[in-house]
Amino acid sequence: MQIVWFKRDLRIYDHAPLVEAVKRGQVLPLYIIEPKLWQQPDMSYRHYAFLSECLGELNRDLTRLGQPLVIRVGEAVEVLEDLARRYEVEALHAHQETWNGWTYKRDLQVKQWCEVNQVPWFAPRQHGVMRGAHDRDGWARQWYNMMSQPALPAPEALASVNIESDAIPTAESLGLKDDNCTQRQKGGRTEGLKLLDSFLYQRGMGYTKEMSSPVTAYESCSRISAYLAFGCLSMREVYHASQARTQNITDMPRGNKGKWSSAMRSFSGRLRWHCHFMQKLEDEPRIEYEPFHSAYDGIRDGAFNEMHFQAWKEGRTGYPMVDACMRALIATGWLNFRMRAMLMSFASYHLWLDWRPTSLYLATLFTDYEPGIHYSQAQMQSGTTGINVIRIYNPIKQGRDHDPDGLFIREWLPELKDMPQEFIHTPWMAQSKMNGYPLPIVDEKTARKAAADILYAMRRNIEHRQEAIGIVKKHGSRKRPPRKASSR
Repeated sequence: MQIVWFKRDLRIYDHAPLVEAVKRGQVLPLYIIEPKLWQQPDMSYRHYAFLSECLGELNRDLTRLGQPLVIRVGEAVEVLEDLARRYEVEALHAHQETWNGWTYKRDLQVKQWCEVNQVPWFAPRQHGVMRGAHDRDGWARQWYNMMSQPALPAPEALASVNIESDAIPTAESLGLKDDNCTQRQKGGRTEGLKLLDSFLYQRGMGYTKEMSSPVTAYESCSRISAYLAFGCLSMREVYHASQARTQNITDMPRGNKGKWSSAMRSFSGRLRWHCHFMQKLEDEPRIEYEPFHSAYDGIRDGAFNEMHFQAWKEGRTGYPMVDACMRALIATGWLNFRMRAMLMSFASYHLWLDWRPTSLYLATLFTDYEPGIHYSQAQMQSGTTGINVIRIYNPIKQGRDHDPDGLFIREWLPELKDMPQEFIHTPWMAQSKMNGYPLPIVDEKTARKAAADILYAMRRNIEHRQEAIGIVKKHGSRKRPPRKASSR
């Protein structure tokens, strides 16, 4: 029996463990629902709902091959131990996984179980993330080399193993409460493929300029991030699709050719950045809990304001762009990158909240939660990496720049739907029209200056600079791709 353990790779296409297992013998396709994972503070109802839909489609795809997905509920080591007692397990196959701290510790336990029981564990790479990498020299070249390899076809058939599956637990039975994500994306590979195709050939022309504004980003961004996070789509197949579209564009007549070319360059670059940030967590799992740079450990201790935290969580800070973004995120499970950065920046700088509880809260809201990207970005937008430019987003300016007519604000803040246009970004200047919308909880300019003064003063320290050099060597981007790959 070859066990293929599906985790964040919920597809049968371009799935190296499945392909290898089929070559070796009879395959048991397994997904383990781990109750303790779903009790972790970064997990939420919307994640589980999306997962359940992904599992449903994966099961249908495997059933068509001849063997349905086998669900087991419990701890991974106990599930594997039970299967090993019942069947002759020759090997375990599962992609390398770079996920949260809980799954990291679980994988160490599974590795130990495999060693004790002499069960080989074949664990190929799934993304461009490299296990055991010590610095970034040559990283981009290796990423392009992997992505340029052909995607693996799905197996033609699987022999039936005739093993019963556990029922999928309800979210409520796992202690997950409905989080009111009324406009969540639907899970599953079919939806991911539809979005990828419509982005590459219909929606994506204005991507380069329209990704920054929440007014246009919901339509102009690819919206495939959740499908990559759950592995319904492989990074390699998305890269190949984008390269094929790029080639198609070169043959287009003039007109919109320039916009499409720009969009594909921007999109292709972000595919690499996806793995670039995941690599940080792979190399240093502690960054989920600790700042990149040790100088920032504790700089906000004793300053946590629970009232400010609650106002930020609920979208009631008194700053329309911040609050509209938070309420949109709660309802949809998605927000464009610039507005994610602004939410984190406002919490960390203006409200001076520690990045750990705020990033945990955001993790529960992002349907596309990917820890390697999430915690790297949370720290970048909180000034704790010690190497990135300190960007303190002015929420008033962000509103005027990216929602000048207040369309997004009025959509998500019904209290301000009748606010005169000249006050839509500063409603406190027209208090009679606020309809219960709160006054700003901090003064924007004063709070921004106070945060900047603290952080810039720290960066002038020579010891700070010395530690930052090591962080750049370990995590810094080596941006230039190989010529051959970039010219395709």
